[in-house]
Amino acid sequence: MSTEAITHFSQLALAAPILQAVNEVGYESPSPIQAQAIPPLLAGRDLLGQAQTGTGKTAAFALPILSRIDLSLHQPQVLVLTPTRELAIQVAEAMQTYARHLKGFHVLPIYGGQSMEAQLRPLRRGVHAVVGTPGRIQDHLRRGTLKLDRLTTLVLDEADEMLRMGFIDDVEQILEHTPKEKQVALFSATMPSVIQKVAQKYMRDPVEIKIKAKTSTVATITQRYWQVTGLHKLDALTRILEVEEFDAMIVFVRTKTATVELAERLEARGFSCSALNGDMNQALRERTIERLKKGSLDIVVATDVAARGLDVERISHVVNYDIPYDTEAYVHRIGRTGRAGRKGEAILFVAPREKRMLRAIETATRQPITPMQLPSHADIAGRRVAQFKDALSAVIESQELGFFEEVVASYEQEHNIPVTQIAAALVYLVQKERPLLPAAEKETAPREIRPERSERPDKPRARDEQRRSSGAERAVEAGMVRYRMEVGRNHGVLPKNIVGAIANEAGMDSQHIGHIKLHDDYSTVDLPAGMPKDIFQHLTKVWVCGHQLRLSVDSGKDPQGDHKPAHAPAPRKDKPKHGKALPKKAAKPKPKEKRKVKES
Repeated sequence: MSTEAITHFSQLALAAPILQAVNEVGYESPSPIQAQAIPPLLAGRDLLGQAQTGTGKTAAFALPILSRIDLSLHQPQVLVLTPTRELAIQVAEAMQTYARHLKGFHVLPIYGGQSMEAQLRPLRRGVHAVVGTPGRIQDHLRRGTLKLDRLTTLVLDEADEMLRMGFIDDVEQILEHTPKEKQVALFSATMPSVIQKVAQKYMRDPVEIKIKAKTSTVATITQRYWQVTGLHKLDALTRILEVEEFDAMIVFVRTKTATVELAERLEARGFSCSALNGDMNQALRERTIERLKKGSLDIVVATDVAARGLDVERISHVVNYDIPYDTEAYVHRIGRTGRAGRKGEAILFVAPREKRMLRAIETATRQPITPMQLPSHADIAGRRVAQFKDALSAVIESQELGFFEEVVASYEQEHNIPVTQIAAALVYLVQKERPLLPAAEKETAPREIRPERSERPDKPRARDEQRRSSGAERAVEAGMVRYRMEVGRNHGVLPKNIVGAIANEAGMDSQHIGHIKLHDDYSTVDLPAGMPKDIFQHLTKVWVCGHQLRLSVDSGKDPQGDHKPAHAPAPRKDKPKHGKALPKKAAKPKPKEKRKVKES
């Protein structure tokens, strides 16, 4: 079957659990690289693919690899090398998503900056796939903690980027530690001579694929993005809906369940909204679209599949609440607006770890996506007041108000109260359901987005680490809340471990994580106020250095429950190597003895 004839994933010989996950994710038809790469990879062939980021290449190699995985063998069978920790995390998460119906499947991301112990435990338990950066993979190979003797597939992702970053020698050394009989897939945006030599040396008769980027967007669409920070996405979306001048809007999410949940929440906040997903029957779908066309519905929350072919002239805005998996999907999404020469607005929500996909979209569309500031409370108040004034003008122009004027005049005479004060009281009564001056939310407004770590010099970053953990506990800054975590120095935790865990698990820019203070058995961290409940509950279960954070609002009490001043340091306990407290009369270590420093 030619790749042109492949229009659906069901035409590929993917394992049933993988195909089920693909359908749930919302993929409709394979992208060009997926249609060309999946068949030879399923057949066990080596593959040399030239494709840009954002073309869907992660699914192109992950889906066939997962279809061939041996779940009974709890040893690394797949190794994916990536140039950065962000990409390693992204690929590992994608593989976990595609393998959601593979019972017992385990994938482990391995990268520098994370505690070595946090990586050793899952390796000892056994994993099926490892995704990592060359430097940390080499560390494990030198220590003998990563065994590759049962490896069946090796993927080199973004090989030219690894070359640019100086990792190509490390990659070759890693390749020397792998079995000779294995499948190799190499993906690269460009094919410099060094990459070609690696391919010739380590690949056997590879299938060669070259995907040309054809993606482009309509010039009449203005594209903006908001970087997800301390504020919850739902609250950010609500602010945008309050202030943006839109006629009708599509909000894109990744899953069918999310369409229903988000639509219900927006309706509860007073917006005319409905879900649109593949589970809806044709009659209900047509009724929803007709309501959108006629203006009795303003917002539709949809998946990619449900919105394909949707053409409603009223749609002025598209919001990518969840970033799409590839650039083609992004172009299809925002193509729902700006049609037939009309102007359109596209807004994209981007978490810090998704900045790579943002850059890929800009490259593929050949258009810049500009950062946007969320509307402030003053902006929202101004918008509501303007709408209220417009409503007043419409009533004055269209209604007979003689009787009501007599009522006001009568009240003025009886109580000797100025007309302006009476009018103010009436405005107060009218706006009680939707206050013109909204109450200040608990969430902090997003702070200025600072450069990413790669753009900042090392020394200030080192000073920042010292600032986070040194000295006595300081007063909590305005807009922040101090939380307690049940991990401390005795568990081998370092500030960077806490920063990495919270930033990755909460999707929060590390610059929004405030002061960290380490104690023996616990630590404190300052985070933006108004943390969403679901994120808080998730962070309580996050593991750092072998211990759960068990996050809670700091009450200013020490581990024994006695109240302590906020500035008082916690009393240290001497502990032996195995972490159990020594008896009170036990001898203390001699002052000259050196404490072992755990590697992070």
